[in-house]
Amino acid sequence: MIVRIMGEGQVTVADSHFAELNALDDELLEEMEGGDEAGFRRTLHALLDAVRRLGVPLPDDALEPSELILPAPDASLAEVREMLSDDGLIPG
Repeated sequence: MIVRIMGEGQVTVADSHFAELNALDDELLEEMEGGDEAGFRRTLHALLDAVRRLGVPLPDDALEPSELILPAPDASLAEVREMLSDDGLIPG
């Protein structure tokens, strides 16, 4: 799956890594629902770091459609809330 981190670029992440990413996404959703700003910030950074670690960057000149778009590291709780679906940021 091609994943875009807003303001950074795209990476390809193998489907086998989505269990780990979904666990972080679930944690992020809980912190958002509870209004835990510090936990939200920590988990958002952990999620983005995991995508960077597990993904393979696409070249800067690649113009592939992103199947998943994640917020920038400095996104606010309100901005991320607007990006959420019923499943969180990551479907499944």
